[in-house]
Amino acid sequence: QVQVVESGGGLVQAGGSLRLSCVASGSIVSIDAMGWYRQAPGKQRELVAGIARTGRPIYVDSVKGRFTLSRDNAKNTVYLQMNNLKPEDTAMYYCNLDIYVKDSPVTTDYWGQGTQVTVSS
Repeated sequence: QVQVVESGGGLVQAGGSLRLSCVASGSIVSIDAMGWYRQAPGKQRELVAGIARTGRPIYVDSVKGRFTLSRDNAKNTVYLQMNNLKPEDTAMYYCNLDIYVKDSPVTTDYWGQGTQVTVSS
């Protein structure tokens, strides 16, 4: 069993900052790719930022220069630092992890329950 829990969402004024965290626990051997997605009402879910186990993160153009993704492999945790937030960043944010679980040679895709980010103008 694996649990994925996000935290850090909330209500913030435009120009403000939030830091999202996503922690995985359970029968984990290691975590491959990690990513943050978001979905606004009436819109499709989109990839905001992602990172492989090694290498540099990638970002959707709309958040480049404002958001920073980082990971702590020892803690099975991924973070999303969001600065200079805009009303268009308002969405439910979801963590997505590709996890090697015990006794499996391939990764399994896990999603968190989501954390709401609301940016007021």
